[in-house]
Amino acid sequence: MMQIGIRFHDTVELPFEERLKEIKKQGFSCVHIALSKVPGFTAEPSALTPGYAMYLRDSFRKADLDVAVLGCYLNLATPDQEELKKTQEKYMAHIRFAALMGCGMVGTETGAPNVDYHYDKEACHSQEALDTFITNLRPVVEYAEKMGVIVAIEPVYRHIVHTPARAREVLDRIGSPNLQIIYDPVNLLWTDNYDRKYEVFEEAHELLGKDICMIHLKDCILTDEGVVSMGCGLGELDYSGIVKFAMDNKPYIQATLEDTTPDVAVSSRECIEKAQKAYLNK
Repeated sequence: MMQIGIRFHDTVELPFEERLKEIKKQGFSCVHIALSKVPGFTAEPSALTPGYAMYLRDSFRKADLDVAVLGCYLNLATPDQEELKKTQEKYMAHIRFAALMGCGMVGTETGAPNVDYHYDKEACHSQEALDTFITNLRPVVEYAEKMGVIVAIEPVYRHIVHTPARAREVLDRIGSPNLQIIYDPVNLLWTDNYDRKYEVFEEAHELLGKDICMIHLKDCILTDEGVVSMGCGLGELDYSGIVKFAMDNKPYIQATLEDTTPDVAVSSRECIEKAQKAYLNK
């Protein structure tokens, strides 16, 4: 079975330790946390001390929750070289912090080749952008190897690594066991591939399966503005293929819900648990 968790910033706003208790009470086993999105907390590199890490480690342990992912979603493809250096330093600080707090991995998306991280299909999906991203990611992964931490990239259609094949190329060219994949099926979709979404998912399973270390789960619908995501069970996705992949190949993999609101968090968890039970009962 998957270990189902939730993004911290999607949960009800309470004082930190009370919030952790509420997450556990709702039936979750792990959390995806981005420190910059926690009220009263900071993600500044100079603040990521051992004491801060151990406070978080102990708080999560008391609540009987794992930290599945420490999020650091910054743009490693920015053309601003000064900003790039700061961004790489932030990733390295998060890697050190993750090692100290007992976190499973540092997670990131794959950016855009501009300073404000906006989607430009021609530029984002170019080979030049991919080459830049790989060049800029490489020292971050090398640092992760030294610290014994996994860096996990998340392919997203509207970013540079937008297909399973592009993600496979990144993995192969960097060639490190410390570089793995966060698999978010919905993030691989957009208007021009939505009608073959289950083919896209199967391609991801085939090309990336051995390197997938975590799953993000949400639902979606197609609108005139594009693919709109929401909590599991609120859209039109059939989770059977995703659940089959996870249960056949990834025992106890951590899978965190995304785009939930506090009022649908439990029903979204139950949606995935129902899909898992249906698969077991086949």
